Amino acid sequence: MPNANMIKSLPRKQLTFAVIACAVLAGMTIMIFSSNSNAADEKAGPKPALTVSTVKPMQTTLPIKLAANGNIMAWQETVIGSQSTGLRLTKVNVNVGDKVKAGQLLAQFESAQLQADVEQARAGLLEAKANAAEAADNAARARTLQTTGALSTQQINQYLTAEQTASARVKAAEATLAAQMLRLKYGNVMAPDDGVISARNATVGAVVPAGTELFRMILKGRLEWRAEVTATELGRIRSGTVATLVAANGTALSGKVRMVGPTVDPQSRNALVYVDLDPSSSKVAPPKAGMYARGEFNLGTSNALTVPQQAVVLREGFSYVFRVNPDSRVSQIKIRTGRRIGEQVEVLEGLNADAVLVSAGAGFLNEGDLVRVVSPAAVTSPAPAPARKT
Repeated sequence: MPNANMIKSLPRKQLTFAVIACAVLAGMTIMIFSSNSNAADEKAGPKPALTVSTVKPMQTTLPIKLAANGNIMAWQETVIGSQSTGLRLTKVNVNVGDKVKAGQLLAQFESAQLQADVEQARAGLLEAKANAAEAADNAARARTLQTTGALSTQQINQYLTAEQTASARVKAAEATLAAQMLRLKYGNVMAPDDGVISARNATVGAVVPAGTELFRMILKGRLEWRAEVTATELGRIRSGTVATLVAANGTALSGKVRMVGPTVDPQSRNALVYVDLDPSSSKVAPPKAGMYARGEFNLGTSNALTVPQQAVVLREGFSYVFRVNPDSRVSQIKIRTGRRIGEQVEVLEGLNADAVLVSAGAGFLNEGDLVRVVSPAAVTSPAPAPARKT
């Protein structure tokens, strides 16, 4: 190789030719290596865009459910009012939320005046009975003298009429005593049936007129879910249909349809479905009347074609899956999805049951991409590097 002194000794023109020759030689070498590399790549074939595993659609049985919303309400709410007039409340034994039994004493009015009225009515009855006994004796004597002529017909009729009048007064006195006894009974406010007190207006010391509401009670403590269902879906629900719901406090409940509402609201076009709730189905806190709840009606089962949820790709508001063709290239297929149960998605339209689909990573693919298919176990994330000790 010429050294620096020799290069410096060459004429300028020869030096220029030498530099050009070296450059041409280097370019030819690069072209040879590049062509060899391209030939090797072409011989190896195109590289796959992604390594994937595949799955086939599966025929399965899925439940048919109808979602609805509504409020939890009392099955029946009983109003317990005052049946006495002008009496003062002396005792109130229950409060809101208390469970009561039929015949239990809820409140009590002052009874001294009622007892006095009862005694007065009882005395009046005794007086009426005494007068009736005397009138009966007089009428009996008049009947014995009727044929002797000792008494005129007018006198005899007077004795007989007095007997009937005295008997009528006895009956009136008995009715008065019964009324006073009833007032005395109404002085004690009793529970008409088993239930839960939902409202209390009774206050000790208050003087309330007859008919005033003292308590409200949820009859039998029984609750129902009043679900709102559209008119088009109403025909799918029958009495006895099982429903599951979740209340606003997170309580899960179950029940059965008692009745489908006979009318549809002309404003909302919804109808009410009345579902009897089973309180024993609650595992957390019991539901409360007035709570909002969302739930589903179980309408049976049906056969369905399903694919894993991770195989479905959402693009521009539509659902797609990627089918793997025999040449290892993928085709993007638009589908219409239905029910979702766990990790499975129902396919309603657009997919054949024998299609081979990309099971994971489909979101990174496009129409016509080349893929390399491996078993699901081979498609794993790299293991994390072990922690470095400090």
